[in-house]
Amino acid sequence: MSIRHFATLFGVVFLLASIAGFIPGLSPAHVHPDLAVTGSSRLALGLFPVNVLHNLVHLAFGVWGVLAARSVAGSVGYARSVALIYAVLTIMGLFPATDTTFGLVPIYGNDIWLHALLAIVAGYFGFVLRETAPTPAARPRNGTIGRHRDRT
Repeated sequence: MSIRHFATLFGVVFLLASIAGFIPGLSPAHVHPDLAVTGSSRLALGLFPVNVLHNLVHLAFGVWGVLAARSVAGSVGYARSVALIYAVLTIMGLFPATDTTFGLVPIYGNDIWLHALLAIVAGYFGFVLRETAPTPAARPRNGTIGRHRDRT
């Protein structure tokens, strides 16, 4: 999978997660006593604690991913940012003092392992995978592309 496909896939998944968090049939109500923002507090897919702010964060990451996929550099930046941000969120979710991001967004329970998985996958694409430019042998010669000549 290319880095641009990664950014597109993660962007679409984040957009779907955002939508799923707002659908009552997919997300039973759930309120954490330490959350200051309880609007649309639910368990997305019955597993992941979300609220309206969490869904908006997913929406932002989704739009960012889809837009970043327009270029390799944008996709790499997106992957690296997702890896670092979600690694921090994973660690924050482990501690009671920060598992609701200071009362705003729930990041506890099943969100911890999900955030760790997202960080690992994004880290692979952002820091490990290296896309290479086409080799000279793979480039067209004499200004031809396929069977057509460039008209310059």
